[in-house]
Amino acid sequence: MKSSKRAMHQEVRELKISARNQLRGKVTQVRKGVITAQVKMRIETPATLTAVITREAVQEMKIKRGDDVLAVIKATSIMVSK
Repeated sequence: MKSSKRAMHQEVRELKISARNQLRGKVTQVRKGVITAQVKMRIETPATLTAVITREAVQEMKIKRGDDVLAVIKATSIMVSK
């Protein structure tokens, strides 16, 4: 990752967001499609959530099985933060 892109990624990770529905979990499966990817995560409740996010996001965040992630829930969408 280029240093400017790395710095931007770090800035984004430090942003405060208004979504309060956040669940910590561990990635159990990543299925990459042509444009989107499904990221399954186990949360402590225990339960499993599936987020459909862009393939680009999975690649940029280097999401893989076993990663600790944060599910950010806003309206009907589940986003992934790492």
